[in-house]
Order: sequence, then structure tokens, then C-alpha cells
Amino acid sequence: MVQRGEFVRLAQCGALPVAELCRRFGISRKTGYKWLKRAEDLREQSRRPLHSPQRTPADMEDRVIALRQRHPAWGGRKIARRLCDLGCSGVPHPNTVTHILHRHGLIDVRRSGQGARYQRFEHERPNALWQMDFKGDFALDHGRCYPLTVIDDHARYNLVLHACAGQNRGQVQPVLTEAFRRYGLPERINTDNGQPWGSPSADHGLSHVSLWWIRLGIRVSFSAPAHPQTNGKDERFHRTLKAEVLSGRHFRDLGHAQAAFDAWRPIYNEQRPHDALALQVPACRYQPSQRRFPEQLPPIEYGPGDRVVIVGSGGAVRFKGRCFKVSSALKDQPVAFRPSDRDGHYEIYYCHHRIMRIDLNDQE
Repeated sequence: MVQRGEFVRLAQCGALPVAELCRRFGISRKTGYKWLKRAEDLREQSRRPLHSPQRTPADMEDRVIALRQRHPAWGGRKIARRLCDLGCSGVPHPNTVTHILHRHGLIDVRRSGQGARYQRFEHERPNALWQMDFKGDFALDHGRCYPLTVIDDHARYNLVLHACAGQNRGQVQPVLTEAFRRYGLPERINTDNGQPWGSPSADHGLSHVSLWWIRLGIRVSFSAPAHPQTNGKDERFHRTLKAEVLSGRHFRDLGHAQAAFDAWRPIYNEQRPHDALALQVPACRYQPSQRRFPEQLPPIEYGPGDRVVIVGSGGAVRFKGRCFKVSSALKDQPVAFRPSDRDGHYEIYYCHHRIMRIDLNDQE
């Protein structure tokens, strides 16, 4: 049902042909059109209006209380907006909803109003940037869980929420492959400098995972050390995940945790109003990427003016009698030395990604 709901919403936004979306979801076109027809029939059904010009009716208060009990971290603005999205009429002003919550003892006065409001930069379109990270791990009855999260910068849409057993390439690459197949490729991915995304400074931050992204034509960037706000939207998502899913709960194993993630993810994407989106839901702003995931990596090609050299063991490469360390993950891969506008100055590239600048005039 989760897959069906997401398929219908992405199809209705019109960013991709239905046939292409069916291919990405692994379903036949007949099934895809059947899901769309059922969704259209449900949308045409009428909803019973609720109205009171004088005071908040008891049944509306019951709806407010019930929604708050289902989502204890939601405040008055989110609850009011969600009730409107559900087609309820006579929905109280958000301030009135807050008063109802206070009256029924559903708001902790000590924590109320602690959240600071500020404006974040955002990209102008979906898939211009994906932010990616691991939420802090937590104990299970059997092992530990490392939640892998991916957020679209423009829409705040959660693309990946996966319970991983570790933070290594073997855990993340299959999960990201499925995300790329479903949503297409982003223009850029930003992560922190930790494994499996980055590598020590001697490797210029490049790991096997980041090199895989570069081969796919994705631009890669890393947050500055000790500056998690660079990935602020994903960090904020982690706070919401903790408040609405993890706090006060215990999970037996990874499957149990993943079931909780799968149940909550459509609530976050399609039901929970987002303050930074003027109380829209992320699903209203997200569209899949037009860039299809290639099942085979494209060949590496460089320009006619480039000097191509194969990286040796230890990630070192020799050029004009000098040795330069690029990245151990690039062993046996071709890199290009591209002359700049100054004599003796070169830039080293791997595919479209510039690794470093060098100056052959430097006698160090």
C-alpha cells in the first residue's frame, strides 16, 4: 500500500510518463493504470462537512485530540493544516487548536515555544541536491541499527529511510541503487566527511561510494568539518524521526525497526505539514528526476587536451617525473591532468570531478 500510494502521487505530478514510472517501480502498465483509476475514484467521493460559526464543536475537538495522540510531536499549525487537507470544514484557527491542546493537557508548557524560527537556503527545484547521512545508531535486542536517511533539499521529501546493520559500502550501495532506480539521479549529493562517504584528507575525501556517484554523473560535495548545519535539512529530519518514531520505543531487530520506518515515512512525506514549506507536505513539492539510473556505469572519457594517467598502488600517480597522491580508492583508474591558464599549473580530474590543483614550478 505504501508503494501504491507513492506511485500514484508521483504519477499525478506528471514529471515522468506513466510507462517510465511503472518501469522504475517494477510493475506493469496495466497495474499502474489500475492504481491510478482506483485513486481517482476515491478522490471523487464526497466528505461530510463540519461547521460551527460560534464555537468549536465537540466532534472537531475530538478530531484535534485524536490527531495529536497519533502524532504527539505535532503542534497547532500542523494539526490545523492536516485537518484541512483531510477535507474537514470548520477547522479552527491554529491558535485555537493550540488552546484545545493546552486545555486537554496535551502540550508540555516547558517545551512549548522553544523552537527557533529561521530561514534556510533551499535549491529551486527537486533533485538539485540530496542530503545524506546516518542517524545516530541505537541498540536492538539483536545488534544495532544505523538509520540511513536521504532528503531532497528543495521538497524536504524523504527518499530513503533504511535500517542498516552498519555504516559501510556493502550496506549503503544496494539501498542507494534502489533509490536511484525509483527516483532517478540527483544533480548533487552532499554528505559529511565520515565513512563510507569520505576518506582521510590524504585521499581528498574520495571513497569508493563517492567515486561511484561521480561515475554516475553526480556532483559530490562534503560538509565542512564540525559544521553539521551544512546538511541542516537532513539533521532536522533526524530530530523529527527521533521525536515521532524512536523516542520511548524499543525494537527487536532490524526488521522490526524497518517496519516502523515504513509505516511512518508516508506520514512524513504526505500527511505531516512542514513549517518550512508554508505548512505544505513534502510530497506536494517533489517530482522524480528525469535522469535515469544506468544499470551499467558509463565509460570514462576525457578531452583531447587532457593527459590521462593510470593511478598506481596506494593511490599515487606519476606525471612529468613527479609523484602525486590522489586517492587509494582510485587504484587502476584513469585520471586526467588538465593544463590551466598558468604555465606549469595543472588540475587533476576524475571524470567531471576535480581532485586537486598542482604547480610543477613548486620545487618542494
